[in-house]
Amino acid sequence: MEDQQGQLDNEPGANGSEQDARRRRIAAWRASERTLCRMPGEFSMGERLTALAADASTVYDTTEMPDFYGDGVVTELERRTADALGFPAAAFFPTGTMAQQAALRAWAGRTGNATVALHPLAHPEVHERRAFTTVSGLRTVHPTDAPRLPTAQEVRDFEEPFGTLMLELPLREPGFVLPTWQELTDVVEAARERDAVVHFDGARLWDCVVHFDRPLEEIASLADSVYVSYYKSLGGLSGAALVGPESLIEETRTWRHRYGGQLFQQYPAALSALVGLDRELPKLPSYVAHARVVAEGLADGFAKAGVPWFRINPEVPHTHQFQVWLPYEADALDDAGLGQAEETGVALFRRWFPAPAGGPPGVACTEVTVTEPGLQWSAGDVRDAVAEFVRRLG
Repeated sequence: MEDQQGQLDNEPGANGSEQDARRRRIAAWRASERTLCRMPGEFSMGERLTALAADASTVYDTTEMPDFYGDGVVTELERRTADALGFPAAAFFPTGTMAQQAALRAWAGRTGNATVALHPLAHPEVHERRAFTTVSGLRTVHPTDAPRLPTAQEVRDFEEPFGTLMLELPLREPGFVLPTWQELTDVVEAARERDAVVHFDGARLWDCVVHFDRPLEEIASLADSVYVSYYKSLGGLSGAALVGPESLIEETRTWRHRYGGQLFQQYPAALSALVGLDRELPKLPSYVAHARVVAEGLADGFAKAGVPWFRINPEVPHTHQFQVWLPYEADALDDAGLGQAEETGVALFRRWFPAPAGGPPGVACTEVTVTEPGLQWSAGDVRDAVAEFVRRLG
């Protein structure tokens, strides 16, 4: 399933009809008066640049000179990110793919073991074209294939050694799922018993404080290194950070240069990340709390509409994002959602996707994201929107 923080379906090589369909969807979502979220891909370049120009001076002195190869505003962003996560150092990267390769390459050299244990549905295994193996010479193994992170016992019992245990928090593909706090601390301890380091793929770690009922710094402190994204959840233009011990971060800066990530200037991305830290990060707990209201409204709505089967996954969302599964073809669900947005001004759902290979035919899934616009929806509003959506399915 494609990343709904971006354009959702803006794939290279899309033909003219696909591009026309994409434009129609975005136009309908932009024009909708009621929506659960606004995605960055719904705004024009001019709109995003205007908003950034208006907000940037509230988080940084924009009369200063722009950054050159990572100084200035980029250094300030790194400092604030390290402070927020409770680590001594941070490095800014243009992408999370690059950040995690640099981190795990560095850990492989320090542990003497280039094997990384992670979930087979983790982002590097599904969305990065085998970059760990092809580019960085790392080997991956999977302590579990269950739709959740590995347990402590699975880590202890795994039959071969590994140098790093990588945990994606939350694990997106099975539904943005998280372990309990006790399960997380236990699995970290199990890795340490095996002399492995622990790295968090925390692209959306910002979203985890409500579920764990712990401060962000305490959650991050369980790991030896953490990657976070600035455009997922925080609404930045792009970019990521890697936090960890000072010596590790210095080494990853070297790998960043080798991988081509030492960019001349990055101030638009850095400024937008600072805006996200300042404005969006404090709001995320309210989004997570309200996602649970929305999920309950969806379940009630489908039951009352007589849908033969549905699944809200997780039933109580762990973050402000979750999945909805319905027993219809993805195209039919897309048409119903688009028609509802265009004709009523209510954008309840975005794109739907068929069940992955091996899944049952005639079943489709979508991801629901709740941000500031969604806070205006009551459970009753959601039920009413579901009723209209299901009516359009015939």
